Amino acid sequence: MTIIIQLLLIGLVAGVAGGMFGIGGGAIMVPTMVLLMGMDQKFATGTSIAAQILPIGILAAIVYHRNGNLNIKYAVFIAVGLIIGNFFGALFASQPYITSETMKKLYGIFLLAIGLRYLLVR
Repeated sequence: MTIIIQLLLIGLVAGVAGGMFGIGGGAIMVPTMVLLMGMDQKFATGTSIAAQILPIGILAAIVYHRNGNLNIKYAVFIAVGLIIGNFFGALFASQPYITSETMKKLYGIFLLAIGLRYLLVR
């Protein structure tokens, strides 16, 4: 399978998950690029962020808005936080003492904590 087909499939799966659960970049694209394609953690993270620069969620947002399941004011505030948070997160991840191995471990802890919370807390 060519790398272009793999990347398109990653985007498709992440898009479906994003439309269903509001996830995609961190939960689908990054682990797939690292674990299945063998990309470096930092490289996969940067690639995932770049893929999300365009308004990828616009069509899904329209569907949710039409069904009364979207608060635009809340979304704008979250977007502002995302812009600032992504900037500082990228600065932190780019420090020479933060290795790709450290990023993998931190990411694994993050996903485990979220998964346990969903499974154990009502």
